[in-house]
Amino acid sequence: MVEVGRVAVGRRDACRALTAVAGALVLTLTGTAVAHGGPPATADRAGTRAAPRHWTGTWEAAASGTAAPLPGASIRNVVRTSVGGTAVRVRISNRLGTLPLVLGAATLAKQRPNAPKSPGAVSGTMRTLTFGGRKKITVPAGKDVVSDPLTLSVPAATNLLVTLHTPGDSGPATYHRDALQTNFLALDGNRATEVSGAAYKATTTFWYYVTGVDVLRPQAPGSVVTLGDSLTDGSGSTPSANRRWPDRLAERLRALPAERRQGVLNAGVAGNRLLLEGRGPSALARFDADVLSRTGVRTLIVWEGVNDIKSAPNQTDPAALGAAYREIVRRAHARGIRVVGATITPFGGHGSHTAARERVRRSVNQLIRTGGLFDAVADFDAVVRDPSRPDRMRAAYDPGDHLHFNDTGMRALADSIDLTDLTDLADRSR
Repeated sequence: MVEVGRVAVGRRDACRALTAVAGALVLTLTGTAVAHGGPPATADRAGTRAAPRHWTGTWEAAASGTAAPLPGASIRNVVRTSVGGTAVRVRISNRLGTLPLVLGAATLAKQRPNAPKSPGAVSGTMRTLTFGGRKKITVPAGKDVVSDPLTLSVPAATNLLVTLHTPGDSGPATYHRDALQTNFLALDGNRATEVSGAAYKATTTFWYYVTGVDVLRPQAPGSVVTLGDSLTDGSGSTPSANRRWPDRLAERLRALPAERRQGVLNAGVAGNRLLLEGRGPSALARFDADVLSRTGVRTLIVWEGVNDIKSAPNQTDPAALGAAYREIVRRAHARGIRVVGATITPFGGHGSHTAARERVRRSVNQLIRTGGLFDAVADFDAVVRDPSRPDRMRAAYDPGDHLHFNDTGMRALADSIDLTDLTDLADRSR
């Protein structure tokens, strides 16, 4: 087995070189619409009015670019719920594609417990996804579709298998590059309904096409989106272990009473910038698709800016980043979403660090803390910096590159967030 383009395969032509990011950035849904509320209450057989239920986002992966297509393959994506529900629906994206995406089949199942690197499904949980009642669908270039609701009890903190069969070459495949999760490929046809997973002999670290999962819940606390770069995407944490800081945040929220237990949607993209295209569209360009279009969003945590400071062309004016933060807050407030801003963490010792860039970082952090930009502030810088060398992170949190965070650092970040800044703000946003 060889690895090509970070896809481990058993034959040479399974994946060509990555193609350039293309296609429209404005999200337009076709098929089932994403609603922030839930369906109205219905009467049970005895005529008693049943309690209303609400759709909530439980998982997200932001589209970060395109990869070569996999014609004739079945792609088994592994995704993890943050909250559970009694029904589920899945978002499929061709947002960055240039040709119509043809799906020959799509299924959802629970992954075998305690086996994050297994393509096998739990017996009896395999379900066929439909789109407007159809098992096969064509997704236009630049569009997303959402599946029909599927009745299935989905617990919180559970790995799901979302399998898609692509019978032909649909052009550049919209994907999330840094999944930090082992996903699976069957290269020999439609294996979407296979329970054992025996046909899935290749692996990939990409998430293909699937960018969201919603669940139906009796409570309506909504969800929190974490908008960020590689630090939010999870770089530095253990793969296939769900130890990114948003994963730990979801764990903390699950300990709250059900009426305050928000879903957590990770909209991190490694290499992302606030102002310019980097790895994928800028935060400003993807904001509507990755935040506003998501289901039941009540609160947003923004942690962006380090790549603007450290990567060429470098941003040297803190006011430029401040203006971007203000624009994000304005757009979020217009939709009733409250915003928590996170300070930029130190990267001293990294090859991109300079004294001038350190001054910009500290100026931006001062603006975040005292500029009145956000509804609340998560001071990540204060949590992780080395007291003796504040331009660097604590050694215990450093995976070795002096920029990202190991599992211990990710946990420290998540544990520093005041949950009342999320749940109380969410209550006030309704």
